[in-house]
Amino acid sequence: MDNEYEADLITLIDDEDNEHTFEIIDSIEKDDNVYYALYPVYDSPEEQVEADGEYYIFEVVDEDGEEMLQEVEDDTLLDELAEVFESRFEDSMDDDNE
Repeated sequence: MDNEYEADLITLIDDEDNEHTFEIIDSIEKDDNVYYALYPVYDSPEEQVEADGEYYIFEVVDEDGEEMLQEVEDDTLLDELAEVFESRFEDSMDDDNE
């Protein structure tokens, strides 16, 4: 049995042309839209340990025929999505512990 894990990584460029690498930890479809839960990838193990465990939720949007990611700014929608993602994270952890 092959137990190797390979992270699904994505690099985003912010408004100031800085690159940020994230691991795609989950995705969901809701109301014909796709949302990703992204966790930052750190350069060193020390940064990873010091991280607060915060993840980010982005929506896939179409701009001029090109798929882009943008942060979800609607607080109500963000709370709904976070609840779904966190429930799925908990279910995944329960499955791993069995």
